[in-house]
Amino acid sequence: MRQSDIANPKELNQVSDDGRSAREPGAETVPEARPVIDFDRFRPTRSSIRARKRHDGVMTALIACSFLIALVPLASVLWVSVSRGVKRLNWDFLTHNMSGVVGGNPTATGGHGGILHAIIGTLEVTAGAMVISVPIGVMCAVFLVEYASGSRLARAVSLLVDVMSGIPSIVAGLFAFSMFAALAGPGTVNGFSGSVALSLLMVPTVVKTSEDMLRVVPDDLREAAYALGVSKQRTITRIVLRTALPGIVSGVILATARVIGETAPLLIASGFIASTNPNLFSGRMTTLPVYVYNEFSQGLAVCGPGAVPGCVAGIRMERAWSAALALIVVVLLLNLLGRLVSRVFSAKASE
Repeated sequence: MRQSDIANPKELNQVSDDGRSAREPGAETVPEARPVIDFDRFRPTRSSIRARKRHDGVMTALIACSFLIALVPLASVLWVSVSRGVKRLNWDFLTHNMSGVVGGNPTATGGHGGILHAIIGTLEVTAGAMVISVPIGVMCAVFLVEYASGSRLARAVSLLVDVMSGIPSIVAGLFAFSMFAALAGPGTVNGFSGSVALSLLMVPTVVKTSEDMLRVVPDDLREAAYALGVSKQRTITRIVLRTALPGIVSGVILATARVIGETAPLLIASGFIASTNPNLFSGRMTTLPVYVYNEFSQGLAVCGPGAVPGCVAGIRMERAWSAALALIVVVLLLNLLGRLVSRVFSAKASE
């Protein structure tokens, strides 16, 4: 047999565009046999359907029970605070301080002291802490995500932020007190010192939440901005931060709610005063948590024989519960304000 009579395997397998063999022009292609799938084999049986329904019912019941168990402490705290705090929470209580209040005796206005100085102190000290911690926390998160992502410096900063988040609050108060004692003299106590102490507790929360929100922003938005010739700084400020703004605001609210109820650092850094001090940078300043602690620690008032009519022995506990309820209301208002800000300045609202 000659070499030319042997068919080339490549020629045998060569198929033209219309499906016919190159060596056999008149041959028709045979369609490949497709596998037949028996879908009845995958059809669930009645017993498996009943088992799925049982499992679904059990998991639904467990989730509902978990929700109810988690709701019990919250509902209990709110109920006790409202039921005990609403008794003294009136206009006189909100518009007067503790100047001239002696024991359980009523004041000249018919009340038993108030929390005006504590409300002003809480708002000013918390606002000072937000002014310090929010820019630092957001800029730190921008640096970690946009400029130093994955570098050794970013890992080191993230580690330090995690360590700061576990610092006890009283250590922050001692640090602020020591810093102002070194800068302004021994024994310096003012509201701004308390703001510095609270900012040390706020910064880690703001950094972590802002970092998570910035990482959620799709890279396509950044690449589209760079493709249009937008600078990196403008892309971050006008696109990335605007897109992540609702999450950042939620993180700031979470950090504020965490520090607004701190007592130990403010006892050291800001102290306590019975009168109203509107100056954040001079003199002692009372906040609502410190007011509650001070009222609770004093115990019952003396209302013995010959006491002034209207003297209330348990007035201090009543004032403590009313101040606690006022603090809850302040936190609620801050949450509502934060939601409003995030809705107004979000990317969807600006379109």
